[in-house]
Amino acid sequence: MRKADEQGFREFAAANAASLRRTAYLFCGDWHTAEDLMQSSLMKMYMAWKRIKDLDNLIAYARKVLLRTWLDEKRRPWRRAEQRDGELPDAADATSDPDTTSAKLWARELVHTALLQVPPRQRAVLVLRYFEDLSVAEVAVAMGCTEGTVKSQTARGLATLRAIVEKLDSSSGRVAS
Repeated sequence: MRKADEQGFREFAAANAASLRRTAYLFCGDWHTAEDLMQSSLMKMYMAWKRIKDLDNLIAYARKVLLRTWLDEKRRPWRRAEQRDGELPDAADATSDPDTTSAKLWARELVHTALLQVPPRQRAVLVLRYFEDLSVAEVAVAMGCTEGTVKSQTARGLATLRAIVEKLDSSSGRVAS
């Protein structure tokens, strides 16, 4: 690769790695796996940089590569057998009111736990639509499907997420405020 192309890729990767990692975390729910997914996606883009460097929307292409990398990873046999039973402690924010912080952390954890139980394609649509703030058309391009599929997967995903949140909320015994 020429130095100019390599410098262009380095600038793109430096500017977008954190955003891609956050999106990957929302897909998979694990920071270490998210880091691996982000790195794998950037490696794929590096290998194809000569062909893709002139695309109009490189970040949209990067999200598409990330999504496909995650879906491919989900299909791997060793990922299906993984069991998660440990919990990582949340870091406390000293500047917030303890009561407010507790409620926010509880709600965030509840939604995140529920999101991880939503089927992968529905989860991908929800993450891209509501966390990445992409339009229906942009999500359709990223996922390689029609806009109608994005709309139906969004509706089903929201219904599934709502049902899981209600189930988790009622089983926790905590009253939502």
